[in-house]
Amino acid sequence: MTEQNHPGGGPSVAPNPLFEAWTGAFEMPPFGRIAPAHFLPAFERAFTEHDTETESVASPASAPSFTNTIEALERGGGLLDRVSSVFFNLVSTDSNDALLAIEREIRPRLAAHYNRILQNERLFQRIDALRQAHVDLTAEQRRVLERYHTMYRRAGAGLDATTKQRLAKIAERLATLGTTFSQNLLADEQAYTLTLETEADLAGLPDFVRAAARAAAAERDMTGKDMTGKDLADKHVITLSRSSVEPFLQFSARRDLREKAFRAWIARGDGGGATDNKAAIAETVALRAERAKLLGYESFAHYRLDDAMAKTPAAVRDLLDRVWAPARASALADRDAMQELVRAEGGNFAIAPWDWRYYAEKLRKVRCDIDEATVKPYFQLHHIIDAAFYTAYKLFGLGFERRKDIAAWHPDVMTWEVKDAAGRHLGLFFGDYFARPSKRSGAWMTTLRDQEKLTRDVRPLVINVMNFNKGGDGAPTLLSFDDARTLFHEFGHALHGLLSDVTYPMVAGTSVLTDWVELPSQLYEHWLEQPDILRRFAIHARSGRSIPDDLLRRLLAARNFNRGFATVEFVASALFDLDAHMLQNADGFEVGAFEAAALARMAMPAEIAMRHRPTQFAHVFSGGGYASAYYSYMWSEVLDADAFAAFEETGDIFDPATAKKLYDHVYSAGGKSDPETLYTAFRGRMPTVDALLKQRGFAPTPATT
Repeated sequence: MTEQNHPGGGPSVAPNPLFEAWTGAFEMPPFGRIAPAHFLPAFERAFTEHDTETESVASPASAPSFTNTIEALERGGGLLDRVSSVFFNLVSTDSNDALLAIEREIRPRLAAHYNRILQNERLFQRIDALRQAHVDLTAEQRRVLERYHTMYRRAGAGLDATTKQRLAKIAERLATLGTTFSQNLLADEQAYTLTLETEADLAGLPDFVRAAARAAAAERDMTGKDMTGKDLADKHVITLSRSSVEPFLQFSARRDLREKAFRAWIARGDGGGATDNKAAIAETVALRAERAKLLGYESFAHYRLDDAMAKTPAAVRDLLDRVWAPARASALADRDAMQELVRAEGGNFAIAPWDWRYYAEKLRKVRCDIDEATVKPYFQLHHIIDAAFYTAYKLFGLGFERRKDIAAWHPDVMTWEVKDAAGRHLGLFFGDYFARPSKRSGAWMTTLRDQEKLTRDVRPLVINVMNFNKGGDGAPTLLSFDDARTLFHEFGHALHGLLSDVTYPMVAGTSVLTDWVELPSQLYEHWLEQPDILRRFAIHARSGRSIPDDLLRRLLAARNFNRGFATVEFVASALFDLDAHMLQNADGFEVGAFEAAALARMAMPAEIAMRHRPTQFAHVFSGGGYASAYYSYMWSEVLDADAFAAFEETGDIFDPATAKKLYDHVYSAGGKSDPETLYTAFRGRMPTVDALLKQRGFAPTPATT
């Protein structure tokens, strides 16, 4: 469904395809017939149906059993699940004013709906009685029961009516605030462009950056001027998409324009006007602290981490602190080296944040004899997609067949049918790779349908969303090495959904603890860096030749270049997230002052900005998925560094026996066991942080006691 193909909201459109049985190929949603006006009536009916289903579970005459309680709850909410999955995919990838208005209305109503269910005392009593009865269950059933009990307990089901009512109000308000945050961020990203009007404005930009800027201008129908004021044949625009602004910062020789673009980039959500996110952040932090206190926790971080592998804020801080010191030292050494480059060029200024990427590219050329302009033509989007598929074939025997006959939500979306080694259908995979104004920034994996086998064998519909700059003028889309790594990362998540082999929806695919969910994705990145993969798929866009061995050697030798910078910008964001949610009373929280104090406490280098400043920190404030849990990427990196070593130790990066264990205990297992049990079954033990430090090129530091 594209923005121009449907009207705004308004009265319900009949017939409503969201109420129909989807009988087309693979039971795909009929996107071509779904309009914004269909959603509110569909949500209304879905709420009513789910309430009825839930009430029938809460009030049976018979004693609670796994079948009449847990399995009945698992079967409920089918219409709500499918309406929600279609709607939230559209509002994230191809939004418009009508969809955004519906989102503002429906987010708090969804929160209220699920609160009524999770705080239902009769349901909780049945779940609690079942848990205490120690009935004979399979390992997966025990895990599902435990997850239900945890979910209800953490929603406050066992508390008094007054407390539950306040918790419900908090949840509804947080849903509204998260929607406000994300829509403000989208609005700021849509509103800003840096138009490069003259050849002088394009100084230093290689062809692939110019091509992406031309494509962005063409999409927005913007005009550039030359130095005489005449219209340029080629128009160039830099947007606030990461894939647009970062290459500009990396290559633009115009320091004034780099500063302008950088300041706009880090000011998203911080403009002081209608789209400013500071008030939403302040209220969010205060409400989360209040929620944790009502539930009996010291802080929101304690509440959040109690249901994670890390368990405590102290464990998270220990990990981040052990990485911070060597990363900061490495970044400062690089800063000093770049400052020497500035002096050598005759510059009379100190390195600033908008200079870092530009001089890092120069320093990489000096140290590693490699530059992005030489490397990027070897990383064509369609070849890197093929590389991800080939890796899945070598590890798990998967096959991918392009299906141009299946209509998705936007013409740019590509669809593949996925089959196992025996040729059996596993699911559909959708790649929505290109940036567009109607799409939220970033990269993520989601689903239109999850795998399960409770009532029948349901096969998943799995989506990867990215924001790459489309190649202009018919040229192939070129990726940076980091872009290619992002593609492999998100495809690792996709495999977690596609290979899921569980019975119950509660534990299917990526429905796992946050600091475990990043293991399948981050582990998959390792295969991109393997010479055998790169020789096969890193093919020059013009010559058609594979990457030369000498360039390949230099590329891989440079993989840890600038790693101090990348680690510092990440850990700074993670420490801010942890510190903000450690507050026991956040009334009067002022995000700007808190951010400044947090950065001063950690001695943040002035030349580096946080990877996500608070006002654009969607992981944490656009919903609560990664609140107090942004550290999870690094926690999982401890696991993935050790997990890939299991293959290296065999001498075969596709070792069949190791791949079988990886399939059994990671990619297909979903959340049917706790993560430590799953990882130990795969590796025989849990890893230490030293594997991560070695992977990032840092010397190990002692653990705190």
